[in-house]
Amino acid sequence: LNDPYQEKYLNDDDFTWNSESGQSVGLKPVPLQSLSELERVRLQDVAFRRLLQDCDLGCHITIPKYDQKHKKSLRQKLDSLSKEKHKDKESSPQAFGIALSQVIANDRVHKQRHDPLRAEHSDPSELMLSFLHLTSSFKRTNKDLSSSNSSLSSTCETPNESPQCSTPDPAPRTRRRGGVSVDCITDLDDNQSRLLEALQLSLPVERKKRHDKKLSLNPIYRQVPRVVDLCCQHLEKYGLQTVGIFRVGSSKKRVRQLREDFDQGWEVNLDEEHSVHDIAALLKEFLRDMPDPLLTRELYTAFIHTMMLDFSDQDRVIQLLLFLLPPCNSDTLQRLLCLLSTVAKHSKDTVDKERHEVTGNKMTSLNLATIFGPNLLHKLKSSDKEFVVESLARVEESTAIISLVQKMIDTYDTLFMVPADLQNEVLKSLLETDPDVVDYLLRRKASNGIHTFSGGKCMQSPKIKH
Repeated sequence: LNDPYQEKYLNDDDFTWNSESGQSVGLKPVPLQSLSELERVRLQDVAFRRLLQDCDLGCHITIPKYDQKHKKSLRQKLDSLSKEKHKDKESSPQAFGIALSQVIANDRVHKQRHDPLRAEHSDPSELMLSFLHLTSSFKRTNKDLSSSNSSLSSTCETPNESPQCSTPDPAPRTRRRGGVSVDCITDLDDNQSRLLEALQLSLPVERKKRHDKKLSLNPIYRQVPRVVDLCCQHLEKYGLQTVGIFRVGSSKKRVRQLREDFDQGWEVNLDEEHSVHDIAALLKEFLRDMPDPLLTRELYTAFIHTMMLDFSDQDRVIQLLLFLLPPCNSDTLQRLLCLLSTVAKHSKDTVDKERHEVTGNKMTSLNLATIFGPNLLHKLKSSDKEFVVESLARVEESTAIISLVQKMIDTYDTLFMVPADLQNEVLKSLLETDPDVVDYLLRRKASNGIHTFSGGKCMQSPKIKH
């Protein structure tokens, strides 16, 4: 880097960054969900650039769009006409068959409705009482930096708590709302940094055309649908030793009733009285009925072509493609793969501490991928003529999809860890457009367990699990 201002931050040889306070922050692999909303958006750009420059997939690649509308099939149009007759009697579904982002929004409303205390604190008038305006100047040679203004936002998702496979939560939930407006973040001291836990940052100029919204400098809550998280929790608690889980049939009547309960926005409590097979069927039904599959149609061809690469390159490219997904897709996929990975680990028969034989569920990662693959990645069905011509190609693609999902299940532990080199590229990107936020992000990384150095001596910090 030729800019002296940038050189004071970065030692590019070993991914070490220098903060304004004199600390050196060495980047290490971190969970995707520990990145701020702003960093996750920039990570999409970095991953996209890497795929175009370093990976020869032989196909067109695009970053999936939020809330993309797809043409309705004839069956969907007929269903819509049928539902139109009863629209006064029936409300629109809250969970099944609608866009994933809309499910997340509905869950937020549900949470506020069933948690009066939280709803009270989310009132804009109360949040405005804590809205502070801090101003300062930021000097830089031959340039006038107009820093990004923050704005008050209450769009963070309510977390769905899970007893297992939880992602590290970098900041206390009780201090995630509200906003602070600043002109120069680097002038804030450590005490003031707490005020930034809900800080919003305007988009860089080149991205304002793509997204007309604000991005937070803090990690956003997991965007996992309530129905998915509750199903995963139930199956992790009651179904790990169930032989043939996801394969054995269920009660269509009970599954239909559960589906209606979620679609009505009711509070649903899943306990030991609910059949494991019913809950497994409900989870599969949610994924199957999504208008756009979890891995998105835009990336269908890219994922298929990934399985044609050398085995040693597949993991890296799959990870880059996952970083292109919208947060709601990647968070939901992470929750699902966590469940499937756990189920696969209980597939074999074992012996407990008392030397009693424990029967495995017989569901290996291959078996699970065979079941879930077609629901996670697919494209619009072809016409009858196209189907005959493409039948052979479809068989090959189906095999590739199963192999892809199996690899995701087997590599779950590292799949959502962001490597140091990608984080480095993200920070360099921010340094070019929003340099006043880099120091704050470095201090947050240091306080969250990233290795820091002061005066050449490594300071103690928690180790990151790989």
